[in-house]
Amino acid sequence: MTPAQDPFYIVKDEIQDSIDKVQDTFHQWKQTPENTGEYVHLTKELLTSCESIQWQVDELEKAISVAERDPAYYGLNEGEIGRRRSWTSLARNQVFSVRRNVEAGRQKILVGNSTNPSESIRSKKHISQDNDEFIASESDQQMLLIKRQDEELDALSASVQRIGGVGLTIHDELAGQEKLLGELSLDMETTSNRLDFVQSGNGDEEGQLEGADHDDCVPSDSFHHSFRSGVFDLRYWHELCVILCHVEFRISAIHTKCTQYIRTCL
Repeated sequence: MTPAQDPFYIVKDEIQDSIDKVQDTFHQWKQTPENTGEYVHLTKELLTSCESIQWQVDELEKAISVAERDPAYYGLNEGEIGRRRSWTSLARNQVFSVRRNVEAGRQKILVGNSTNPSESIRSKKHISQDNDEFIASESDQQMLLIKRQDEELDALSASVQRIGGVGLTIHDELAGQEKLLGELSLDMETTSNRLDFVQSGNGDEEGQLEGADHDDCVPSDSFHHSFRSGVFDLRYWHELCVILCHVEFRISAIHTKCTQYIRTCL
């Protein structure tokens, strides 16, 4: 197995890259003034990176121990096992050296702060003040968020009430339209019956007049026939006009209701 395919060398290269980055950060840390935000940030970053690299080296050593039990099975020999252990030992020492120096620098800062009580008190006061301001800011943001949520809930409640009112109005309008349609249907049926009655009466009257003996009729009877026929026609047309006016009134009422319903929906 070539080094490019061997998992050990793949992990080794990754760990070595991490160690090189830690070394660069460590040199930057040494040149950074103490008691600054950057110094504190670099200290935390270095300690975290050292812990991570140390864990990776420990895992790599466990894999070497497994391969050491049967080197032939993994295509290794004692010389290769030795070289791998030497590298992990060197890597561990490099990480340990950086971590020891960083922890010593952090301890120095802590000791310096403890030997200067006034500075420590002022620092605690600033920290306390910062904490209070942070808590107050977070509290204000929470109150503002709660207020906005209450306003949104109120608006949603008002919308639901409006929708409910529109629903009730639609229900009432539909019920009114159904009632008007029922009345119109009844009026149309009544109108149809009345028209049938008028037409049948007119037909009977005309039949009676046509069946009379024309030889016994005098001119006055002829005039009487014409007069009665004309009166019956006038009665027929009068009934028809009344019915049509009634139907027009019903249709106008339905149109008005529909217009009001559409305006309500809009």
